[in-house]
Amino acid sequence: MARTTTTSAASEIRRSGWHTIRSVAPYLWPEDQPWVKRRVVLAMVALVLAKVVSVSTPAIYKAAVDRLGGDDPSTGMLLALTAVGLTVAYGVARLMTVGFGELRDALFVRVAQRALRKLALETFTHIHRLSMRFHITRKTGGLSRVIERGVKGVEFLLRFMLFSVGPLILELTMVAIIFWAVFGFWYMAAVVVTISAYVTFTFKVTEWRVQIRRQMNAQDTDANQKAIDSLLNFETVKYFGAERREAERYDAAMAGYEKAAVLTGYSLSFLNFGQSLLITAGLVTVMVMAAMGVQAGTLTVGDFVMVNAYMIQITMPLNFLGTVYREIRQALVDMGEMFELLSQPAEVTDKPGAPDLAVRGGEVELDNVSFGYDANRPILKGVSLKVGAGQSVAIVGPSGSGKSTIGRLLFRFYDVTGGALRIDGQDLRDITQDSLHAQIGVVPQDTVLFNDTVGYNIAYGRPDARPEEIVAAARAAKIHDFIMSLPEGYETKVGERGLKLSGGEKQRVGIARTILKDPPILLLDEATSALDTQTERDIQESLKAMGEGRTVITIAHRLSTIADADRIVVLENGRIVEEGRHEELLAHRGRYAKMWARQSAEEEETEGAPRLVSVIGGTEAEEITDLPKDGKWRWTPRG
Repeated sequence: MARTTTTSAASEIRRSGWHTIRSVAPYLWPEDQPWVKRRVVLAMVALVLAKVVSVSTPAIYKAAVDRLGGDDPSTGMLLALTAVGLTVAYGVARLMTVGFGELRDALFVRVAQRALRKLALETFTHIHRLSMRFHITRKTGGLSRVIERGVKGVEFLLRFMLFSVGPLILELTMVAIIFWAVFGFWYMAAVVVTISAYVTFTFKVTEWRVQIRRQMNAQDTDANQKAIDSLLNFETVKYFGAERREAERYDAAMAGYEKAAVLTGYSLSFLNFGQSLLITAGLVTVMVMAAMGVQAGTLTVGDFVMVNAYMIQITMPLNFLGTVYREIRQALVDMGEMFELLSQPAEVTDKPGAPDLAVRGGEVELDNVSFGYDANRPILKGVSLKVGAGQSVAIVGPSGSGKSTIGRLLFRFYDVTGGALRIDGQDLRDITQDSLHAQIGVVPQDTVLFNDTVGYNIAYGRPDARPEEIVAAARAAKIHDFIMSLPEGYETKVGERGLKLSGGEKQRVGIARTILKDPPILLLDEATSALDTQTERDIQESLKAMGEGRTVITIAHRLSTIADADRIVVLENGRIVEEGRHEELLAHRGRYAKMWARQSAEEEETEGAPRLVSVIGGTEAEEITDLPKDGKWRWTPRG
């Protein structure tokens, strides 16, 4: 039963390997670029010429030996050459072999690099097309390794399969034919049996080693993912003193890698010794046959030398066959993972011939919208809401009520499962995603910045913006003065994910790039909930100014930030339970009024708490709020 399973797995691997090779073929033979085809053909011609010259070289060597030994059966062109001339010809032949090989590589390198670039770009573009659902569940470290190994696998396959395995097969075939024609059937049979036994043994052992390599890949991916995940959460690790715990997790993953790597080393030693045993047995057999022929007078010393030269010539590439085959198999595995990633369907796609969104005023309408990330767990249950052009509407409610989900549906990270979502009467499913994204500006709860300059991050809102427009956007977001106080101004690097900036500074950069984008519709997704009260009040002014003349949808946690909205919508369990202006909802004394009273009490309690100011080394530390009121705390008063 186990053997049947193993055989089935090997067959599946071979099928997937051929499928992967077929997937790569169009990149080497594109229909719309004839220059690529010409280079491939010329590279193949150079390859064949290199092998023809290579196989002819031992015959020249034999003629030189016979001429020097006084036993000269040479015919044709070789008759006119002296021993010295034959030696020079031998050197020229070896140089031509190398020359044609280098010409082949020079012709093909542009083809190969073009294929790699196009494939890498296609993979990168496809990943950005995949749904939010895919990116929420992805493992960044593992995904980066899949792409990296896949592209390297394509490069290895192109180089070694085309220029190692193909030429090796051609050379072995030519040598076998020469042995049959010059020395007889039994010489050819000995060579064929040796090669067959060598190849069979190599492939069998390598298939076993490929399975071990798969385990190594899995452990390597797991360890890399854990390392990147830990480094991305550096602050959290420090907060909880979890350095040792993270090191143990990483080491546990590396221990699995070590175990597989050791087994790989053992299997490699077994493979190398077995290959050496088989090739040596074949070499000795053929050399003994040739030596007996020389003693019998049927062969010359030059023939003996030629047999040896041919056997050495085919032995050298055969020695690498195991490594090449293993790497090709591994390359196919790595490429298979990447092509599997490419085959992942995009959940949200444009309809064929979909028009661009035409924003006339910016009216947003949710018409009986239903949606759930999981079919068995609906989030929105028949939500109907209309936001008029230029209006400001706030959506509030407890966690899990569906507030942020509305924002994701508006940006079309997902498609609604029921009802419709429209902008100026146009169903979002009927227009292009690019045009939709161009008309909506988003300021999220946590603005994530690229590890580049402040200027680059602001200009991300509109890459073609002029420097003065970037500065104007920064002034509008009230961050220009801060930027100018930095050592390098707008050229200051912000660090990975903007970690060199405070939360408020990052939010202001996010506001600036949204101002620069100048969208007619604005989505504020809890844009200030992660900030302290004072910073929130400062940024709220920037957000209010940015919303002037735009349709604004605010998803809010702190109700004080949306009290002046044109309309407030209260969500609960995926349904609208209340809506109206702030004063109306308070007078109604419903859910909103209770939420307002609770938050107001919490804010009053926080503001009324005593403040602790500690002095360390004569320098005042920053104030700390939310302290006990029982008088048992001791602090150094300010001043």
